[in-house]
Amino acid sequence: MNIKIRLTVMNFLQFAVWGAYLTSMGIFLAGAGFAGNIGWFYATQGFVSLFMPAVIGIVADRWIPAQKMLGLCHLIAAACIGGAAYVGSQATINFASLFTLYTLSVAFYMPTLALSNSVAYTALRQQGLDTVKVFPPIRVFGTVGFICAMWTTNFAGFQGSYTQWYFSAVLGIILGFYCFTLPACPTCAEKAKSLSEALGLKAFALFKEKKMAIFFFFSMLLGMSLQITNGFAGPFITGFNALEGYTGSWGANNATALVSLSQISETLCILLIPFFLKRFGIKKVMLISMFAWVLRFGFLGVGNPTTFLGVVLLVASMIVYGVAFDFFNVSGSLYVDQETDPAIRSSAQGVFMLMTNGFGAAIGSLAAQKVINTLVNSHMNPADMINGVYPAAISQQIMHGWSESWFIFAGFSLVVAILFAICFKYKHTPQN
Repeated sequence: MNIKIRLTVMNFLQFAVWGAYLTSMGIFLAGAGFAGNIGWFYATQGFVSLFMPAVIGIVADRWIPAQKMLGLCHLIAAACIGGAAYVGSQATINFASLFTLYTLSVAFYMPTLALSNSVAYTALRQQGLDTVKVFPPIRVFGTVGFICAMWTTNFAGFQGSYTQWYFSAVLGIILGFYCFTLPACPTCAEKAKSLSEALGLKAFALFKEKKMAIFFFFSMLLGMSLQITNGFAGPFITGFNALEGYTGSWGANNATALVSLSQISETLCILLIPFFLKRFGIKKVMLISMFAWVLRFGFLGVGNPTTFLGVVLLVASMIVYGVAFDFFNVSGSLYVDQETDPAIRSSAQGVFMLMTNGFGAAIGSLAAQKVINTLVNSHMNPADMINGVYPAAISQQIMHGWSESWFIFAGFSLVVAILFAICFKYKHTPQN
């Protein structure tokens, strides 16, 4: 089978596994009584990314071929997320067991984001193909898989249920076995000259290069925004059903489908990456991403799912997400691949994941939870509800709190963009 098709299938399933629950998990957790802990579930993705992608990348570089390591990680992650679904199905949910199994699952899933890139880049180079031109169209189908999984979760009624994790587990098992059929990725055959090289720690020497150190630092800052809307956009939109004067709208009842517009935008924006990277270079592409995050949060701050204008603003937020996510995540991955030695590419991708989905996501998720607990959740006391709805005065406080929260996140993104424009020096030669 054509290598492009094989990698397309891999990318489709890679992100379908995540899309089955990533944007809807917060709705289930809030309904299960864990609204104040949503940030911890998204932050744990960051905590495990502090070491797991780098460690797994080291193993893939030195000892176990990347495609086999990718398959093993998916199978273990699927078993654990299936276990979390079982715990979530109980009448009384044991939070410690639920959180532990979920943590183990993402501990093995998060490294696959970098590993799948390494497998794809290696396979394409083996065929003599240009990764910058060929990979983005393949990666598009990862987003298509994410969207298909989101729609299945939404319209099958999984978005408020533990069933979304069972769905993810089934997809993960299929992908795990499929990975063993992918082209072999050679490990580094050269004998290590030192302990640090044997462990693959040479990739961390990239921080000695000023350009790469600054790039990784701002990757961390930008990574702080990555999981905020994944964790809280769903509860924000669904929460309108509990506010007087806003209940019963299609948008509030189908938050996952509405959020999926973000991934549709992402699909289209991926196709723009080769042109923008070659024409404008990594600095301008990342700046575009940063300003898109400002708009992403700002539109959420003024939108709602129940009025025409409010829906238009929410849709605008979903549209700019494609630019915000892709122009940073995919372009950054390609930049790291091009700027690093072949012997440490898997490890370097692991470092990139560590800074973005590790430090960045963990800090961003917990900080966002603190802001939302203070400005939103502090006003939400079930005892104040009348027939499952908060009265007008409390509803206004909750809405105002959400708006303030989104504007705080937008302001942070703006500051990061300005600092990046000043600090990151990169000379780009436009290509046709």
